[in-house]
Amino acid sequence: MRGWLRKLASPLPLAGEVVAHRKMRYGWGKLSPYGRCCSWRHPHRNPPPQAVEGPQRLRGARLVLTLAVMACALPASASAAAPRIISMNICTDQLLLALADPAQIMGLSRFSRDARQWAGAEARKYPILSGGAEDILALKPDVVAASDFDKRSTREILKANGVNLVEFPIPRTLADVREQIRQMGDLAGHPERATAEIARLDAAIAAAKQAAAGKHFRMLPLSRRGWVPGRDSFVGAILAEAGLVSAAGELGISFGGFVSMEEIIRLRPDYLVVSDAGDRAEDDGRAFLLHPALERFYPRSKRIVIPERMTECGGVLLADALNALSSELKRVAQ
Repeated sequence: MRGWLRKLASPLPLAGEVVAHRKMRYGWGKLSPYGRCCSWRHPHRNPPPQAVEGPQRLRGARLVLTLAVMACALPASASAAAPRIISMNICTDQLLLALADPAQIMGLSRFSRDARQWAGAEARKYPILSGGAEDILALKPDVVAASDFDKRSTREILKANGVNLVEFPIPRTLADVREQIRQMGDLAGHPERATAEIARLDAAIAAAKQAAAGKHFRMLPLSRRGWVPGRDSFVGAILAEAGLVSAAGELGISFGGFVSMEEIIRLRPDYLVVSDAGDRAEDDGRAFLLHPALERFYPRSKRIVIPERMTECGGVLLADALNALSSELKRVAQ
């Protein structure tokens, strides 16, 4: 009996540590937020069922009591004044952090503290969920924000238990982005904040158009290992909004695809759009961008830098991406 109790008391592996697997991200980078939450992913191998079900169920059991206590500790005034909300993926995390009061946020996705992608430091103030249904049910939120691509079984369990689950589809256009900002603002009870964020996005679009006026540049977004986000990606969308041309279309790429070094040199776009201007290659994927042939034709002065965290999701950070584009256009014009 004592041995059995000791096993229960021992630390259990996080579900993410057991089942995490690499997926191709939507724009540039190593792991898509939509691989973490909802969107277009590079094909991957399915993990063994036992690697998913056992540890995830055990971790959920471990979290239930802790999260239930946290739910009871939340101020009573928070639930009376505005809905208490849980986010299941990193893109709804972004919207929730931007539009809700801190007291309304009951929990964020298990990837929300990834500082490489976005406001990881801010996310550390809030509970992190396992991705399963148990901890969400224990917290008893007023609203759960999820993605169409979050785990279907988890969403079905939540619905079956009467949880108010609001599913955010993948935004395909900037009009969709505005609508989702507005939707989250309404859910949180702060439509005025959503209006302000939409106005910020529109102002950033106007500034980018002004910065690109008269410049008929052909831009090629380029990421690790030669991955090119296409014209239907968020990077492609902000380039189009600014009045710039994505050369990905000349390669027949709509959403995204891999191209060779030879194809890039032969295409000869005016600028490359990359996620950072670093000169160190931590792995082979990054080394592609620092290849001597590519650096010969595209030194720093021929590279437009838009940090990847700004284009991972179709949310409030797209305004920051457009502002970064405006700044870079001004820099290369000097």
